[in-house]
Amino acid sequence: MKFLKLLPLVVLFIVSSCASVRVSSDYDKKVDFNQYKTFAFYKKGIDKVDISDLDKRRILRAIESDLLAKGFSKSENPDILVNIFTKSREKINIYNNNYYGWYPWYYGGFGPYGIGFNHGAYNNVTRSTEGTLFIDLIDASKKELAWQGMGTGALASSKDISKKEARINEFVTEIMAKYPPIIE
Repeated sequence: MKFLKLLPLVVLFIVSSCASVRVSSDYDKKVDFNQYKTFAFYKKGIDKVDISDLDKRRILRAIESDLLAKGFSKSENPDILVNIFTKSREKINIYNNNYYGWYPWYYGGFGPYGIGFNHGAYNNVTRSTEGTLFIDLIDASKKELAWQGMGTGALASSKDISKKEARINEFVTEIMAKYPPIIE
């Protein structure tokens, strides 16, 4: 019986641990994205990002790898500048197992807690950190934002560096899959 009570919690844990990155993007419809062939990182903007230098490097390596795979090359005189910024917030999830139904054969019938109330009800509270990564591609000659990708999802624990790095790569890959935009 205890397993049946824990089953929803186990399913919730499995689903939330496999949660993917929610991604969106926005872009300037007047920009010809085929003109961009070279990139550089916008150091002045990246230095302002409030995350560890190690995580910044992980993100930048993932972006660089993705752009190189798309045929871009790194340049001192780039067509686009790449900037990032991040946000995070703590999420609190409450799973309430209070079900009040009338099943006297299961819940003990009539008793001090009323008719068929579940005496084994419980609440489960979990905390997690949800992060958002923004990747900006700025037209270097015009100094205008041309494309922005955004990914939001649960962050990996900092205890396991390989999981953290894999999660950062997943964020960047999912976001950069939206570039170049499919112009309608």
